[in-house]
Amino acid sequence: KSEIARMTTLSVQTVAVIMRQLEADSLLLRGEPVRGRVGQPSVPFSLNPDGAYFLGAKVGRRSIEIVLVDFTGVIRFHTLVSHAYPQPSQAVELILNKAEEYAAALGPAAERIAGLGIAMPNSIWEWEEMLGVPSTQLHGWRGTDIRAELGTALPYPVYLQNDATAACGAELAFGKNTDLREFLYFYLGTFIGGGVVLNRGLYSGMTGNAGALGSAPVPDGKGGTAQLIDRASLILLEREMTAAGRSADLLQDPDADWSKIGSPLDAWLDTAAHGIAHATVAAAAVIDFEAAVIDGATPRHVQTCLIERVRREIARLDTSGIAAPEVRAGDVGTIARALGGASLPLFDRFLVDRHTLSNAGISRPK
Repeated sequence: KSEIARMTTLSVQTVAVIMRQLEADSLLLRGEPVRGRVGQPSVPFSLNPDGAYFLGAKVGRRSIEIVLVDFTGVIRFHTLVSHAYPQPSQAVELILNKAEEYAAALGPAAERIAGLGIAMPNSIWEWEEMLGVPSTQLHGWRGTDIRAELGTALPYPVYLQNDATAACGAELAFGKNTDLREFLYFYLGTFIGGGVVLNRGLYSGMTGNAGALGSAPVPDGKGGTAQLIDRASLILLEREMTAAGRSADLLQDPDADWSKIGSPLDAWLDTAAHGIAHATVAAAAVIDFEAAVIDGATPRHVQTCLIERVRREIARLDTSGIAAPEVRAGDVGTIARALGGASLPLFDRFLVDRHTLSNAGISRPK
């Protein structure tokens, strides 16, 4: 209590009242008094893992992933279902079934589920050609409001956010880069995306497109420009392997040893690093980011190699007049998008600073 009083400048009496209420609401746990010091024994408090639960669902181009997380960020349940491409009815049915299954496993504690956050690409129907999906197969998403459908069926709020921005939220809520106040975030998935953290809050902007780093213009290697999505997405590596007559199934396993891919991986790393470096420096000219955090659906050895190359590329650029951000590794990994979905109700329901959820769509039960 005394530590919180110092941090917030509230009086000890006010903090004591708040702490008692949080304890009564089962959000905090009282520990054993710590004795042996001068004065009264101090009583430690901690978050109650069962004080609240958060559902997260990632609707991706290659899979649907669903998690249930407790109040301390521990994943209690996890489901991953792969597909050639996502269908609205399949996604809604799977999420509802898993929400019911997880709630049944929690028993009476299911009433403490604070909400469901959905992480999925914007305008997913526009990606048929890049994914090699048969024409019109994703058009069903045009008329689907998945947030509204799930919000009608579930007894708690439902949130919707771009998948890469949600992954950035997972890094903010559950990652280890807790010393950073402002950072740029890159998520390497089938397509690269990103997010922005300002003043330790997830910022998505007026239209929800802040941190749309996949759309950043970068050199195309031919004297012109291209979007970063066409220079640093994993689907480019997949295409190279397929064109060479090699199976790209390895890319669906971020725990595998990708070093056996050989020259196609090396070439992709060079191209991706070049593009990410340019996008990072351009962004740093607008906002004085402390760091660029890179994470994604890749093995750690690939992430490490990419980060080293991005640092080298940044060192080659003219950064006169700006402070080039430090390049760091994110540590949430491939589950970041689903975990980021779960972070959306956490931010909205339990964080005081509401700009952490600027313009995330919310559907509340009637």
